[in-house]
Amino acid sequence: MFENLDTLQKLGKDNLDLALKSFGAASKGIQAIATEVADYQKKSFEEGTAALEKLLGAKTIDKAFEAQTEYYKTAYEGFVSKATKIGELYADIAKEAYKPFEGAIAKATKQ
Repeated sequence: MFENLDTLQKLGKDNLDLALKSFGAASKGIQAIATEVADYQKKSFEEGTAALEKLLGAKTIDKAFEAQTEYYKTAYEGFVSKATKIGELYADIAKEAYKPFEGAIAKATKQ
């Protein structure tokens, strides 16, 4: 009876360790995403402010449209680039959070 209890306690401890490792990996990934989003917001605000100044300083309608078009193009490209990077970070989080369980799953399927 005590052998089964010891086995059960060890299994519980092992599962808790796996969960904590997985949570730690996910936490690091979420911090990286938060940093990327904050950086993007700051850069986007700065670029928007610069574009507005350029737009207000335009002497002709053509120059205003040119400034606006340039801003939209760079804003779109920046968004797509950052969205791609954040998507990759989410994929990395999933991979890293799963890693601690790979060994346990392989071990369980062999038994």
